[in-house]
Amino acid sequence: MKSRLVLYLFAVALAVACGQEAAPTPLPPPPVATATSPPAVPTIPPPVVTATPPRVATAVSPATVTPFPSPLPSPTSAAEPTTAPVVLLAPEDFGPDRNPLTGELVAEPDNLTRRPIAAKISNAPAQWVRPQSGLNSADVVFEHLAEGNLTRFTAIFYSQTPVDVGPIRSARLIDIEIPAMYDAALAFSGSSVGVSRKIRASDFAERVLYANEPGFYRTGANKPLEHTLYADPNGWWRALDAKGQNRPPAFGQIMAFSSQPPANGEPAVDLSVDYRQTVSRWQYDPATTTYRRWSDGEPLVDATTGEQLFARNVVVVFANHQTDFSICETQVDNRCLAFSIEIQIWGEGRAWLFRDGQRFTGTWRRVARNDMLILTDADGQPLPLQLGNTWFQMVPTDFDRQIAVSTGE
Repeated sequence: MKSRLVLYLFAVALAVACGQEAAPTPLPPPPVATATSPPAVPTIPPPVVTATPPRVATAVSPATVTPFPSPLPSPTSAAEPTTAPVVLLAPEDFGPDRNPLTGELVAEPDNLTRRPIAAKISNAPAQWVRPQSGLNSADVVFEHLAEGNLTRFTAIFYSQTPVDVGPIRSARLIDIEIPAMYDAALAFSGSSVGVSRKIRASDFAERVLYANEPGFYRTGANKPLEHTLYADPNGWWRALDAKGQNRPPAFGQIMAFSSQPPANGEPAVDLSVDYRQTVSRWQYDPATTTYRRWSDGEPLVDATTGEQLFARNVVVVFANHQTDFSICETQVDNRCLAFSIEIQIWGEGRAWLFRDGQRFTGTWRRVARNDMLILTDADGQPLPLQLGNTWFQMVPTDFDRQIAVSTGE
């Protein structure tokens, strides 16, 4: 019995590492399982992906990348903690040329009249998917656990239009929530049967972009087929035009922004999140007041530009992670090797905000379905983001020991 268990666990790791994502037939849930997702709807077969002419994604050689230096400068180079009252951007500041997702004025205001797009982007295996394309053009990125302690990204493209986005992979249960938060379309390669049912029954079903629609293409690269799907996002917006869904978003509650750091911060120039199969690290660059991204000890770059990924804000979101035994994500020989994970980003929970070389402890809240994740401090006052892009690091509620924060001293 013990040897069978060892073989089973080995098979799980192998299936996840190889990126197997068939459309499985879910196994009966164990008696102890609980399901918190909305009731399933009748099975609808996923769309058939039709081949498009090969196209080579724009990429740069890793040799051209200049990594961010390590060790980093002393935290005295970071912004000094402030005790002055913080001035938030007011509602009247958000005119037609200011992006509600970043707080920034934009060079192309017409971009803010189109539908945001949430795109599913792979992060493993590293040798097949890195460097990814387009991530530095996203206004918001969520990194979350998938199966096998690996992570995957959901990136929100709105104010900028990258040349390429990818590699595009399959959706997960968290993608039932994110499009609602940003009134966004969802672009992905497919999904398990259970997730597909929920997407097709969702309130954003009419603005889903499937892999056989305009914008998607195969690179023709010599690697497993599931890692070769990319997209020209201009095609996505054309597809939304054809669906009558390329409309300005109707945001719910939006995040607070201020160019001035709030009070009560502590120096934090290095943040590392150990997801067990991949390590996500951010190091503060005082010259640009951004955090620079590393993955598994290597600088993570945008393949279209060769620039190391950066974020003005990094937010660690502690949220309940519930295994949904009714949805199988990886199946081999009629045996489910990996069930779906529901990351419950509704209600409230702990949050750490990293900006300007400092960490601020607070609470995230999401009351209504179309609300974003709103950050507040210990007094219930808005905890503002720095103007610019934001990466959300989604972690389980008991993940403190997997997170390392350094002051640089």
